[in-house]
Amino acid sequence: MSACEHLRTARLSPAVPSSEVYKDECTLCFDSQDMPEGLDVCLSCFNGGCLGTDRRHAELHYKKSHHPIVLNIKRIPKPRKKDGSPPPAKITKLAIEAENEEEAFDYITQANCYGCGGAEIDRTAANLPAVIDSVMLALSARKQSDVKAWQEEITKCTHTESLSQENLHKIEAFSHCTKCDLKDNLWLCLTCGNLGCGRQQFGGVGGNGHGLKHNEDTGHPVSVKIGTITPEGTADVYCYACGDDRLDPYLAKHLASFGINIATQLKTAKTLGELQLEQNLKFDFSMTTEDGMSLKPLFGPGHTGLKNLGNSCYMASVVQVLFALKPFQDRYLSVAREHSAACCDKAATCFHCQMGKMADGLLSGRYSQPVPKLDDEGESRGQEGIAPSMFKNLVGRGHPEFSTMRQQDAQEFFQHIISMIEQKERAASADPTTMFKFDVENRLQCLECERVRYRTEKNTSLTLRVPAQRANADQEGEKATYHPVSFEECLSTVFNDEIREYKCPHDNSTVSATSTTRISSFPDTLICTMSRFVLGAGWVMEKLNVSINAPLELDLEKVRGHGQQEGEIALPDDSDSGSSAPSVDHGALDQLLGMGFSEIRCTKALLATGNSGAEVAMSWLFEHMEDPDIDAPIQSATGGGSGSGASESDIQQLVDMGFTSSQARRALKETSNNMERAVDWLFSHADNMDTDDSVGGSTAAAQPDTRPAKYRLVAFISHKGTSTHCGHYVAHVLKDDQWVLFNDNKVAAVPEIHKAISDAYVYVYKRL
Repeated sequence: MSACEHLRTARLSPAVPSSEVYKDECTLCFDSQDMPEGLDVCLSCFNGGCLGTDRRHAELHYKKSHHPIVLNIKRIPKPRKKDGSPPPAKITKLAIEAENEEEAFDYITQANCYGCGGAEIDRTAANLPAVIDSVMLALSARKQSDVKAWQEEITKCTHTESLSQENLHKIEAFSHCTKCDLKDNLWLCLTCGNLGCGRQQFGGVGGNGHGLKHNEDTGHPVSVKIGTITPEGTADVYCYACGDDRLDPYLAKHLASFGINIATQLKTAKTLGELQLEQNLKFDFSMTTEDGMSLKPLFGPGHTGLKNLGNSCYMASVVQVLFALKPFQDRYLSVAREHSAACCDKAATCFHCQMGKMADGLLSGRYSQPVPKLDDEGESRGQEGIAPSMFKNLVGRGHPEFSTMRQQDAQEFFQHIISMIEQKERAASADPTTMFKFDVENRLQCLECERVRYRTEKNTSLTLRVPAQRANADQEGEKATYHPVSFEECLSTVFNDEIREYKCPHDNSTVSATSTTRISSFPDTLICTMSRFVLGAGWVMEKLNVSINAPLELDLEKVRGHGQQEGEIALPDDSDSGSSAPSVDHGALDQLLGMGFSEIRCTKALLATGNSGAEVAMSWLFEHMEDPDIDAPIQSATGGGSGSGASESDIQQLVDMGFTSSQARRALKETSNNMERAVDWLFSHADNMDTDDSVGGSTAAAQPDTRPAKYRLVAFISHKGTSTHCGHYVAHVLKDDQWVLFNDNKVAAVPEIHKAISDAYVYVYKRL
């Protein structure tokens, strides 16, 4: 084996802890080191490339980067040992730790040079031994991302650091709550030693909220959960003033004030994190029919499952639905073939490369193969599926929630990925999300002068409130049951006529007006989200387990808007009087008001989230409850000057993104000159903007939509659990007239879906 001349010019350096080493799978497809050919890891930049005869992404990487030296890694599973070890005694986040790979796998490695035609080279030459060792010992890029996402950082705060204690006394025993007989879920006030029960927690853990009530009555900010205290000084510590889990650096000292020796404490109760993780692992949609028959597993193109990365089922359900839709298939399968060949960006962080990789992974059928029966097992486990780690890391990067491993809301993720696609595809004019876009028409008629005003807002989904009515008495501790509701009843919560007060710009007085909401242009694919999560007692989000009689075919003709009619006289625009408030989605505003929030807070939330619906606005509200200006009056947009008060530098930034100066001014005016919100507003209104600076939505007549507003159900996403913070999401998709269940990496044919339809959270209807 001769020395390689390319090794000298390659100038290789060992991987360091911060290096992203892609040694688990190819960055352009889901071929991995477990494939017969193995995986080539570039020793210059640590990119991972496959060697499949029909893909050869490692060779493609060499042609684009001219990095010749690679390490081929093949991973071979060792025979499983039957040691009879019992499962762990308790469930913790240790479940996400990597298994001991030295005990589970054998590795075969070989150094090759693409500059020498892929020939094997001497792995002892130059500094190759150090570089190869660094790659094999490095934590892979995928595992780095997973570990970082799982590490929920809990920090100290001023309330735990400067806690003032009073009424110090020795606590002999933790018997029960001082206000009720509950003996579990008890929280000790670190200011005065009061023992109060907590709020109800995941998995049916009881609580009457007396710990919170004590905080409201006294203002004492910090409590610790009894039973979670360990001799090492860890515990569940909650700061009511911050509204979050906190670290108490002086916990031992604070407990000693009440005669509690931290060194003698034993952990007897589950922490909130453990309770949440336990519930997430328990939830599993049945893979059997009602009569006990197992569902038939499906394999092949379009039937590839997604491995659960911890709490990623919310993402998996949305991704399965999106890539089952033809515009997404047409766009991103072609990307997988064409874009990757010419892309000069880093494949792992290129949006189009990763969308193409996901499309190929789900639709090619290459990774949807039955798992062979193992010697120590009976039936086949179905398929392994693909792990969307690289995709999740990319689409969640920089996001405060989607970059973590915490459970999230599927509808919020849908809005996030749609917004991301809109921005990435704007330059290419190949945006598949246009299939979701539709116009909501708001008609206002003054009952005094009978003049009218029409406004339209661009939307990508329809959020419907569930008019829940309890079927059982509201008794403490009793699980709520509800009467079934029809889909039409849910529609009527948005598409209705109502009388409200209004300051008429024509009469210049406060009068009554009728407000009507309709759809003026219908989407090719309609996303309907049911508001199953509502604000319950103690400001805790609760889920409405209401059965919804959703139809397989939906006719929306009765909610069609027709625009300004002949003979109707338009009201003067509010801006004619010199000022106007930014417009909001009145349907979403009513939903938020019905949850008990103030109108100012609701309006701010809707404006801050670009009128993306009640669900997204509600999440914003919870994140900004403690903002000092949350109840400050909203500043109205005023005329004069530029018409928006925006700085020329902000306007120029938006112009540089491809928008006109007029559009930039209007977006900044609509969002109180907030650049981040202005960008979101522009993308959400890209197809429906006037070129002037008018405020409040388009008043121009759009092309009439004359096609029948009839739809067929083609997919739905369901949630099993008590809140968005725990539970499990699955997707049902109609493929070739057969309903298919996607439950993480389990994919099966479903003979009957009516019960599942009634429990769904997000419905996807395709226009006929």
